[in-house]
Amino acid sequence: MIQSLLRGFQQLFDPPTRRLVILSILTALGVLIVLAILVWFLLSQLELLPWQWAQWVLDILAGFGLLFLVWLLFPAALSATISLFLDSVAGRVERVYYPGLPPPRRQAIHESLWNGLRLALIAIGLNILALPIYFIPVLNFFVFYILNGYLLGREYFEAVALRRLSAGEVGELWRREKGRLIVAGVVITLMLTIPFLNLVAPVVATAFMLHLFESMRVVGRSARP
Repeated sequence: MIQSLLRGFQQLFDPPTRRLVILSILTALGVLIVLAILVWFLLSQLELLPWQWAQWVLDILAGFGLLFLVWLLFPAALSATISLFLDSVAGRVERVYYPGLPPPRRQAIHESLWNGLRLALIAIGLNILALPIYFIPVLNFFVFYILNGYLLGREYFEAVALRRLSAGEVGELWRREKGRLIVAGVVITLMLTIPFLNLVAPVVATAFMLHLFESMRVVGRSARP
């Protein structure tokens, strides 16, 4: 697992992957700045105060407030933008480290929708059940990482595994390797909660999980009689 994680970080030094990260950063930042400017312009057209100097001060404060909002929303916006390129990241990892693999399987639309809906329902249900525990100090820390480790471990595992296996085979491999995959999910959750690292964590997590998945497939094949 450690070797897979290190390879995940090494993926950031791959030029095509690095270009995708830079493109994602610029796209997310550009969209947020354009939206902030648009909202600020609309707010500046409203005469909320009867005094011109007070309205001017309010416009300046609104501008700074929107910049602060951009800073707060940037990690989430970047994660959403990067997620659009994660399949390309997985393909790049396969071409570099596993050149002998055949082209990935095409997923049916209903299969993708069902897997996404199922994971969303599981995430909502588990977080609702764990909600009372989140108010208990110390315990909430462990529950947060274990619960999200399960959810993110499963999410990233299925994202890379369904490129190569059917849904039934993915479920069987998940059940067999659940312990390792949940630990991997905890590592991903930790990366996503560390400032600055969380900006590139989805890329690292995708490469990390793909290496882990391929190592499991090698072990599975060697274990067959």
